[in-house]
Amino acid sequence: MKPLFLFFGALFGFLLSRAGATTFDLHARLFLFENLQLLWVIASAVGVGIIGILTLKFFRARALLGNSALQFAGKPMRRYLVPGALMFGMGWGLTGSCPGTAPVMLGEGKLSVLFTISGIVLGTYLYGFFADKKQRACYPSSLGSTVRITR
Repeated sequence: MKPLFLFFGALFGFLLSRAGATTFDLHARLFLFENLQLLWVIASAVGVGIIGILTLKFFRARALLGNSALQFAGKPMRRYLVPGALMFGMGWGLTGSCPGTAPVMLGEGKLSVLFTISGIVLGTYLYGFFADKKQRACYPSSLGSTVRITR
C-alpha cells in the first residue's frame, strides 16, 4: 500500500509543478490580483474535492486500511481558527508558498524554501506544544492514565 501512496504523492507534486503552483512569482501575482491562474487551480481542486466527497458519501465508501466506514462529521467553529487562518495567509503571502507546495519546491531544487519548511515544522511543533499544554490543563485526570513499568 505504501508504494501506492508514494505514487499518488509524486503525481500530486508533479501536477502542482505543472500548474505553476511552485512558482514564487505566480503566488505574488495572485496576491496582487495580477494573475489569477493559481486561483483557478485552487478552485478546480476544491471542485474535484467536493465531487469526490459526495461520491464517497453516496457509495458509503469504506477505508482501504481497516475496512471501517468513512466518517464525514463536521467540526465545530473554534475561536483560534480565524487567527490561525490569518497567520497561514500571511505566511503564504510572505514566503510565496504554502505547506502543500513547499516540499514540491524543494524537490525542484529551490533551496530557499528550506526557510519556509523550517517555519512549517516550528509552527506545527509550537501548536502541538500549546495544544497539549491546554489539554493537560483542561483534563488533568488523563494524566493519571500513564503506565509505569517497575522491576
